[in-house]
Amino acid sequence: MSRHPAPSVRPQPLIAVADVERASLWYQRVLGAVSGHGGAEYEQLLVDGSLVLQLHHLGTEHHHGAIGDAGQPLGNGVALWFEADRFDAAVARIRAAEVEIVTDVHLNPNAGHREIWLHDLDGYLVVLAEAPR
Repeated sequence: MSRHPAPSVRPQPLIAVADVERASLWYQRVLGAVSGHGGAEYEQLLVDGSLVLQLHHLGTEHHHGAIGDAGQPLGNGVALWFEADRFDAAVARIRAAEVEIVTDVHLNPNAGHREIWLHDLDGYLVVLAEAPR
């Protein structure tokens, strides 16, 4: 990916999780994120002041209804993909956090960058990829 000005539409993924506070801490450790909201029902995770992920309690409906179906497995068919400017530092954070690594650091031959693949606490596939040099 080449560097371009910020697009006029930006992703703000929101995933359903069983425990927002535990998931928030997991993502904070893995992404180097900070809490932008906090709480047991909803969280915003920020990196360098930008929103990168929202977490929503699976059973909480708020004004919009349920985000997910508690009868279905979470994370099926979803990959949360993050590009990391400081990939080696991200890998060091991941190793220190002792999270479940699905595929350790490897070179993606199609993209030409290094990646590491993880599972979060709810079974979502999380990929951290090296930023282009």
